[in-house]
Amino acid sequence: MDVSEIENILKEQLTLDDLHVTFDGSQCKVIAVADMFEEMSRVKKQQTVYAPLADAINSGQIHAVTIKTFTNAQWQREKMFNIPS
Repeated sequence: MDVSEIENILKEQLTLDDLHVTFDGSQCKVIAVADMFEEMSRVKKQQTVYAPLADAINSGQIHAVTIKTFTNAQWQREKMFNIPS
């Protein structure tokens, strides 16, 4: 599994305005931006992004996932601190 496959899975199942994924072979980091996160609890945000990746996680293709979610307004303030290098 590679970054583009993970991005495709997330883009197919979620309506995101911006998405950043890094993947080092087992550890996946996801930054998802969409206004749908505004009314969600912290747990619900995590579940929403985690759910499309569940099959890859259960099969062992992805070992660990770190998820950060932002609304568009939050992302405008926070992106300089969160863009993966």
